[in-house]
Amino acid sequence: MTVPATVRTYDAATRSGDLLRDDGRPLRFDAAALDPRVRSLRPGQRVHCRLGPDDVVVAVVLAGLSPLWPLPST
Repeated sequence: MTVPATVRTYDAATRSGDLLRDDGRPLRFDAAALDPRVRSLRPGQRVHCRLGPDDVVVAVVLAGLSPLWPLPST
């Protein structure tokens, strides 16, 4: 499942951080999930994230970038 979210925190040293889904639920991501084209993130920045089992973030991409996976049509 792919969901929009907002960056809450980001640690440039570890390339990991926290996101808030639009429904207010928090999500944590690690460096492996962050799109390699993303150099940095800032709080408040909009992203799309792909969720795996148990709502684990498996991919994060900036909202303005084309994701490396297909987004569902709206």
